Amino acid sequence: MEYKIAVIKGDGIGPEIVSEAMDVLQCVGKRFGHTFRFQEVLAGGCSIDAYGKPLTEETIAVCKEADAVLLGAVGGPKWDHVPTEKRPEKALLGLRAALGLFANIRPAMLYPILAPACPLRKEIVEGGFDLVVCRELTGDVYFGQHYRKESERGWGEVGCDDMNYSVYEVERIARRAFAMARVRAKKVTSVDKANVLETSRVWRETVTRVAKEYPDVTLEHMYVDNAAMQLIHDPKQFDVILTGNLFGDILSDEAAMLTGSIGMLPSASIGESGVGMYEPIHGSAPDIAGKGIANPIATILSCAMMLRYSFGLAEEAEAIERATQKALEEGWRTADLAAGQGTVCSTHEMGTAICKYI
Repeated sequence: MEYKIAVIKGDGIGPEIVSEAMDVLQCVGKRFGHTFRFQEVLAGGCSIDAYGKPLTEETIAVCKEADAVLLGAVGGPKWDHVPTEKRPEKALLGLRAALGLFANIRPAMLYPILAPACPLRKEIVEGGFDLVVCRELTGDVYFGQHYRKESERGWGEVGCDDMNYSVYEVERIARRAFAMARVRAKKVTSVDKANVLETSRVWRETVTRVAKEYPDVTLEHMYVDNAAMQLIHDPKQFDVILTGNLFGDILSDEAAMLTGSIGMLPSASIGESGVGMYEPIHGSAPDIAGKGIANPIATILSCAMMLRYSFGLAEEAEAIERATQKALEEGWRTADLAAGQGTVCSTHEMGTAICKYI
């Protein structure tokens, strides 16, 4: 079987980690008899340098024609001077909108072997944990109106950002979360701020109604500030965390650090069709770009999600996940994971080790 993958290596460490992920996909292809065709395009800061804007129509067209999109990371201080509407990060919002991607799936799993790298006490995370954040992607304050006005109190300029959700948007992401929970531990924790925000009251009412369609799944509601505390206090209590764009952005990064390193966490952005965009949740890390020390695991595990969600290749996805676990068990560690354990290896050495175990 042949699959077309649009590749956006992006900025900073993006090219390094994506190259390793592409090698891993080629190894999977050789083992299972698939062909992966890659077409590289630009987005983010490198696109600004080349074309004067973070996302071109050519890149959008290539991504729409592909079976899936593999993305590294975009942005960096080099482009801090760029006007807000042309920032590298606008490429992500543009791609999500162009491809109709409304659900961001971010697993956070602590491998027991990496427990020493987790900042929490041993007794809290002993045995590891496995949760997933299901974050709505196309609504909330990120997509509301952004403007400034003069304060009515005479306090000078006021920045305004419109936060809103429609019932339809909440229903759509809620059903995705409940469906995921059905094949996991059958529990959804919906996170909002319904004691303050009208947007969250619409969210909570809608999620409660959708939950009735899934009587086999337990639903609990939690305010976002409490959810942030509970992730530290007892991450094992969570199965699927369902939340909006802003809260999901923050909580998924918090959950990522509990796994020992933000370099471990993959993500999938998916829509109604099988086409999705797959990327690590971390940024472009320009401070370590070109040094060959970045952790490629998040990008590699994002490819496993691609195989599972866009291509329906569960066995192939599991091969990547098992190979990654094997590499960690055998002591392979990039610098962010070392914590006094294993052999510190380079980006390429980690990728090579995972390919070997595939």
